[in-house]
Amino acid sequence: MKRIALLALAVVAYGIAAWMVAPGFYDGFGPPQPYNFTCPPPQAGANTKPSSGHLEIKVIGGVSDANSAFTDDGQLVIGFLPGAFMAAGKTSITVDIKPLGTCPTPAGIRFVTNVYQVSADATIDPSKPANLVLRFSNLVPNPSTVYLASDPNGPWTTLTTQPGQPFTVETRTATLGYFAAGYPAGSPPPGSVTVGGSQALPIIVAILIAVVVLAGLPIAVIRRRR
Repeated sequence: MKRIALLALAVVAYGIAAWMVAPGFYDGFGPPQPYNFTCPPPQAGANTKPSSGHLEIKVIGGVSDANSAFTDDGQLVIGFLPGAFMAAGKTSITVDIKPLGTCPTPAGIRFVTNVYQVSADATIDPSKPANLVLRFSNLVPNPSTVYLASDPNGPWTTLTTQPGQPFTVETRTATLGYFAAGYPAGSPPPGSVTVGGSQALPIIVAILIAVVVLAGLPIAVIRRRR
């Protein structure tokens, strides 16, 4: 009876933990798509070079269509609102995404994604910024910031970011150029698990549940045989 009570307690604890944790937590248990690094870390193993992207946006009556440009491997997606570009006199707008062939290491910044150049043959209307999504690898610390520069040698400026789907980070920008996600050098890697942190609770509860369930298996087997 004692073990059954413990099992019931674990189920209740699991329900509380599940209610407290954001939905993205569960998605994190599934293996993410392998990241294509320009400069892969040693733990990456076999690596495929990152892809580029190209988009032609139609312009009708001086207003550019809503559309999204993305790399073929889906590691960068940028979406544009209707009329996002200053398109007077144009019939189409070309957007190109190219991964940088090198891996800059600017002072005070640690990049965890590739650096991508996003360019277009028209200027974005500042009142209609584009939505940019960068995917990152589960082999590196979670980035806290998306950085933007007009030149890969810098200077790099920070953009306001927000968490997206698992292993992605989102931002908005009215300027195109070079983009990468990372975190300030010298700070604790974002997403690291610390005792007492928000990520530690579900992991600890999951371990306890596994222990209690395994401990209750012999009772279940005996009851079934009876």
